[in-house]
Amino acid sequence: MSHAPKPAYRRILLKLSGEALMGRQNFGVEESACRQIASAIKEVYDQGVQIGIVVGGGNIFRGTQAEAFGFARTPADHIGMLGTVINGLVLQQSLAGLGCESRVMSALNCDSIVETYIWGHAMDYIEKGTIVIFVGGTSNPYFTTDTAAALRASEIEAEVLFKATKVDGIYDKDPVKHKSAVKYSELTYSDVLTKNLSVMDATAIALCRENQIPIVVFNLFEPGALLKAVCGEEIGSKVIGGEQ
Repeated sequence: MSHAPKPAYRRILLKLSGEALMGRQNFGVEESACRQIASAIKEVYDQGVQIGIVVGGGNIFRGTQAEAFGFARTPADHIGMLGTVINGLVLQQSLAGLGCESRVMSALNCDSIVETYIWGHAMDYIEKGTIVIFVGGTSNPYFTTDTAAALRASEIEAEVLFKATKVDGIYDKDPVKHKSAVKYSELTYSDVLTKNLSVMDATAIALCRENQIPIVVFNLFEPGALLKAVCGEEIGSKVIGGEQ
């Protein structure tokens, strides 16, 4: 008689791009994609794993658009941060529809809509099993939501940072554009930085390295992939230490 695999981690941080919520659309949020993401998170939630989530805002506003508009970088980043608040609320409602208890906490002060991020309150929620969705980035321009994910993972003492993408790991070049792209199963933080691999920005990688938080990059849209990754199965690509 086979037993279901047990989670390998007690507390995780999941980084979701805004584009993940977009599904097959070119903009905004797609109901079926949001439901699929929420269902994947529920599979992990039902295992009793403590979950923090950082969500991006690229489905609403991208940096490349700011250049086209001729916007200054700081207000452009503010627009992106507000986009993450919208995505956090969408995700929270998608999770609520599946019976998952979750809270949205914002680094930006939007307290008539969502709670302002306070570390102690976030820890209380997480320790009680409530999913916490962190939005508003770091609240500062010039920092990506990847850096926000590394920061929140460090703050909540997550054992791993899962970066959900639409590809099944880290490659030496874009596998969508290059059929000869080679997938890495495991890398060190230094490998990612020296090879200039577009996994997460250098600030995020450095923060994870400093706090020894492994990063797992995987395809969220493969059925059961998040649960398999949380149970320690060989999914996607892993970035770990190795440079002592």
